[in-house]
Amino acid sequence: MAKIAEKCPHIDVTVVDINEARIAAWQSDDLPVFEPGLLECVKVALGRNLFFSTAVDEAIAAADVVFISVNTPTKTYGVGAGKASDLKWVEKCARQIARVSTSDKIIVEKSTLPVRTAETIRKIIEGSGNENNMQVLSNPEFLAEGTAMTDLENPDRVLIGGETTPEGTAALNALVDVYANWVPRERILKTTLWSSELSKLTANAFLAQRISSINAISALCEETGADVDEVAFAIGMDSRIGPKFLKASIGFGGSCFQKDILNLVYLCESFGLNEVAAYWEQVITMNDYQKHRFSRRIVKSLFGTVSSKRIAILGFAFKKDTNDTRESSAIYICQDLLTERAEIAIYDPKVPAAQIFRDLGLDAEGKDADGNKLVSICSSAQEACDGAHALAILTEWDAFKEDQLDYSDIYKRMEKPAFAFDGRNLVDLDKLREIGFEASGIGKPRVE
Repeated sequence: MAKIAEKCPHIDVTVVDINEARIAAWQSDDLPVFEPGLLECVKVALGRNLFFSTAVDEAIAAADVVFISVNTPTKTYGVGAGKASDLKWVEKCARQIARVSTSDKIIVEKSTLPVRTAETIRKIIEGSGNENNMQVLSNPEFLAEGTAMTDLENPDRVLIGGETTPEGTAALNALVDVYANWVPRERILKTTLWSSELSKLTANAFLAQRISSINAISALCEETGADVDEVAFAIGMDSRIGPKFLKASIGFGGSCFQKDILNLVYLCESFGLNEVAAYWEQVITMNDYQKHRFSRRIVKSLFGTVSSKRIAILGFAFKKDTNDTRESSAIYICQDLLTERAEIAIYDPKVPAAQIFRDLGLDAEGKDADGNKLVSICSSAQEACDGAHALAILTEWDAFKEDQLDYSDIYKRMEKPAFAFDGRNLVDLDKLREIGFEASGIGKPRVE
């Protein structure tokens, strides 16, 4: 919405939420979301044609276009628990739009949704008795956290799905005209509603599949002495494959990939396509395996136990340049180490302590249900590594690269032998070994 407001000064954009504190934060210099370039983009239009408000009903009533951008988490209860998307917030939005609207509206699905959710929204509105012309469009978002502003500025494509009726076509073209203020029209794809909804799930499933595929190969590389980066480079030179999303790591995280694949699995199972569902579910299975494999390596390398040993965790966000920890691999690896009774010292440049404690199921002081405090939050990588038996790089922050972090100094601070586990293949393992570290990476040849 900030990018639309920046690029379309003739269009008023109002972002509404029931959370007063969050709305206030969006109008400050301390935004609720960390994203490079976002604050600058917001400031361009704030107060000019970009507004933030808790007056939800009033904003909906005044709008010509309403974007539904609410959370659609995986269900934790009832039918489809663990796989299906929980659409209760989408349904609440549809009912609210129907209740307060006194004029024609274009309703845009921006949340990632199961196929045919647009039909649900339309049925709710039609069943409410609202007789205004309400057209539902699907406009999934393909930006990536950490590079979101660049992705919005110069997108590979903008996808808009609508109904093949005169009214649906008119609504679709109206949204096309908004994006055409800065996106070349040949990059704005127009499809049916159902194709648009399924394209979002499929895009994320394919990207996640590539990550799980190269991670599966990384396990084989470690056993055979091959280097996964060399393998990835070689196959990426094939124009049919390409080099993107072939970076071996401790697994994918974030709010989209796992949720969308599970949604796809549930959708396939609902139609009796069990073999298709099993195929996509294996992508998740491989991702989980990669996280736990990394944890097991740490325990095995530290002579079979990490009990009462200090492990420095460098990075907790699911990727660099974001403070988002949703489904971060770091959560699962830290939980594995806590199960082994390790003492964990965590440093992340952007994730606050309170968020880390919540993600690990700890209280506000970092204690577990039995009152044990096994997790400490540090203000620097050096502090986290003080007295540590091992360090583990779990997020690919540039600050952790060897040209920005003094690993010689860190080595001196640690217990010996000092172990380094690079879960992102971010640093030069040979340089760490020259310093004295017992260093290992994902899919890298083992050196005794």
